[in-house]
Amino acid sequence: MIPELSWAFVRVPAMVDAVAAGARALTRMVARARRGRRLWWFQVNWPGGVRVNVWEDLLKLVQAGDVPGTVRFITELDASGRKAVAAELPGHVTRRGRAADWTEWSREARPLLLAGVGVMSGAAAVTAWLCRREFRWGSGGRESGQVLGLLRRRPVEWQADVARRLAARMRLPELRHWQVAAELVRETGIEAPGDAAFMVGWLQALRPSTAAGDPLFAAYRDRLFDIDGLPEANLWELAETVMGLLGDGRLDRVAVVDALVRRLLRDGPGAPVQLAGLHDRLDLDLDESAGHARDYARLLPAGPVAVADLALAQLRRLEEAGRLEEELFAEALAALAFRPEKKLQRAAVSWAGDAVLRVSGRVDTVLEALSPIFTQDTLALQQRAVRLAVKLAPQAGPVGREAVRQAATELPDELRERVSEAYGGGILAAPSPEAPVLAVAQGPSMPPPIASPEELAHELTALGWRSDVYAYERLLSGLAEWSHREPDRLRAALRPWWQPFEPYQYGLYGSEIHEGLIEAVNRAFLAFAAPEHSREVTRESVKRRRRPVEPGPIDRLYLRRALELVTPFEEGTGCPVLLATPTSGTGHLDPGVLLDRLERLAAAGVPALPADLAQALLRLPRAFAPDDVERAVRVPSEAGRVCAGWMRGGGPADPGVRVSVHRRRGHEGSDWPELSAQLTPPDSGLPGTSGSGPGPSDPRLLEEFRALYETKSGHTYTLTWWPLAMPAHREFAAAHLSGYVQWSMDSSDGQTRALAALVHGDGPLGAATAAALVCGMGHVNPADRGIATDAFLTLAARGEVPVPELAQAVTELVTADFVKLNRVVSVLDDATQAGAHEAVWAIIARTLAGLLPGDGERPRAGAADLLAAGARAARIAGAKAELPEVAAVAARKGSTRLVQEARRLLRLVGTP
Repeated sequence: MIPELSWAFVRVPAMVDAVAAGARALTRMVARARRGRRLWWFQVNWPGGVRVNVWEDLLKLVQAGDVPGTVRFITELDASGRKAVAAELPGHVTRRGRAADWTEWSREARPLLLAGVGVMSGAAAVTAWLCRREFRWGSGGRESGQVLGLLRRRPVEWQADVARRLAARMRLPELRHWQVAAELVRETGIEAPGDAAFMVGWLQALRPSTAAGDPLFAAYRDRLFDIDGLPEANLWELAETVMGLLGDGRLDRVAVVDALVRRLLRDGPGAPVQLAGLHDRLDLDLDESAGHARDYARLLPAGPVAVADLALAQLRRLEEAGRLEEELFAEALAALAFRPEKKLQRAAVSWAGDAVLRVSGRVDTVLEALSPIFTQDTLALQQRAVRLAVKLAPQAGPVGREAVRQAATELPDELRERVSEAYGGGILAAPSPEAPVLAVAQGPSMPPPIASPEELAHELTALGWRSDVYAYERLLSGLAEWSHREPDRLRAALRPWWQPFEPYQYGLYGSEIHEGLIEAVNRAFLAFAAPEHSREVTRESVKRRRRPVEPGPIDRLYLRRALELVTPFEEGTGCPVLLATPTSGTGHLDPGVLLDRLERLAAAGVPALPADLAQALLRLPRAFAPDDVERAVRVPSEAGRVCAGWMRGGGPADPGVRVSVHRRRGHEGSDWPELSAQLTPPDSGLPGTSGSGPGPSDPRLLEEFRALYETKSGHTYTLTWWPLAMPAHREFAAAHLSGYVQWSMDSSDGQTRALAALVHGDGPLGAATAAALVCGMGHVNPADRGIATDAFLTLAARGEVPVPELAQAVTELVTADFVKLNRVVSVLDDATQAGAHEAVWAIIARTLAGLLPGDGERPRAGAADLLAAGARAARIAGAKAELPEVAAVAARKGSTRLVQEARRLLRLVGTP
């Protein structure tokens, strides 16, 4: 045989087998890479035949933050290279977006964004890539020019498709990639998109210097004030731009005025006040104002104060010039009289007094329109309206006289008598208003338990920092239940949740371990779903610094309840049922259900977890049926004996609570008031000790209870969880709340809702509850003060308002400049109108001595409002009282509002 042929017969089959084996190995490697288990590279043909590790080389550029290098690299790739990179990018961005810290992601985000734009083929794919949530942070919005450079390499129709898609996906207020979309619209010549967010982006970018020749300006200028998202734009800057465009003659003044007024009408109560400023700057002449007189009258009933002010100013100047129809004059005056703002009501009285001098035939119109002000429970306003009515009495016709006589019945006695004398006498006081009936608000309901492993996995995926306590309880309960009932099915359902394994999801960040509630729940689920990875996290966690360093005591209890599940699941024993899952939306736990769970644990030979048992006991009611006590005695476990002791003793005695306000000093001599609470264990000892009745000593259980007697101060997003941890011990929970709710008084974080949860519980109320409630009353946001009002009404309906403690808290926190009196008064006023007048009067009567000024002292802001609120509550309650501190103010010289309100209150309550 020829030697060369011999070699071929021997070698070629072996080479073919080797190539096939290599291909199979590469296929397996690629498959594993696509499942996200490891980072693999791909080899593709480079122009000229050179084989390069494309993905690996791109990652080097990305990790270095080399933007120009990345752009150059991807533009030189051939089709196979772009396809390979496009296949890897989405999974890589998902992993890095989760695992990278801020510094790393800020460096890598821009190169990754540009790489995707350069290698993805379809317009839909590129648009989705640009809009990925991972790129909201880190890219910095500086890549528009580079993105456009890459997009311009594609066909014009393709670019137009991207422009339309970007405009449609744009959302307020972010306006991501607006510059890219706008340039593509201009360059491709397509019709300007009608999407609201895109148009707002145009408004933001609009400048007089760039408007000429801009196709977007030509398309949108007639719709300037009709854009749906207009309030999201910088309207102060827009006003400057509009004035500049008017000056350049690029906008029509008549069209702008028409569109501006039309927009104010369209938005009604939500009209942007900045547009009122623009209207003022336009400085309309009388002819222009007259053309919109009817529109201005329509703005008065519901527009914001600034808008109502401009409408009033226009109408008043038209009336003074004799160019306002009488019908519109009467309509405008009536609208102002029904406005709740005192400023506008005063303006109505002032305008009416001037207008009637110009046209004497308006007397009945003025009296009829202003008579509703008589019913406003603001003494100064009533006095001004009465003075005008008495002055006009000789000229009043039948219609005006009847309107005045009917409304005057609501006036205080002194003012009513003045009106009665001027209008023929015989005007009697209206009957005292009927007090609204208070109804006990229903407490929250407990959501149903999780019904399947798949639902449990879905709920776990949805867990976030805004999740409520019910989500937490359902997740832990569901984990215990379904890990016991169908463990294999639950592991399968959880696999997509934990794969690929990312340590940061379980709190491992660099040299720290973050032990928040979300991380704790994730740890518990990981211990069941992937115990080998959980043990890795457990080993690493002991080496790292913990954060938060000092969570609140009740947060610690919730944390430990989740974390104490980790070890049983890592060891394979698990826990078939949790004791502490509440049976009521208020956090309460039915004693019979707890005993069922204890018996189930005892039958399985599984000891109760300490934090779970402590939480379960704290959720029990304050009294127990004898049958439940006897049943608890028969539970054959240590936890059963502890529960029997707890029930036999009626639960622990309430702790001592002391609340104080002190000044905390900061840098450079600054200081501020701070609220703190101290808890003292009852004389009978801590719960969990043999001396207090709950049962034999248990060091772990004792530690759970001991931690709850520490109080801290700070901020957390879980205050609404706290009352449900001890629903039968409201003052205990309130002592913890008072150190935290104070730091939410100026925010919109929703933590005031903890007050609503607190009042639906049981147990005594005292100084801590009062302090927490007053913090809610003093909140900067009216909506949060509304939550405090609802909590107060719930207590009033149940007859549980801690009147002495609330009065003391109001006095101390107001005098310490901790809360503003006018905000507290607004809550008390609302409670009066809702039927809690007796409780409100009792509180206000106790605060007057501490909040009214003494001899030679200046009154604090809101003191007159406090007296007025007291008068309203006292009138409905029919209260009588001796008020020497009010008498002292009433005896002062002058007629300030404070003095007048003091005199009114004295006349109302008289002497018992």
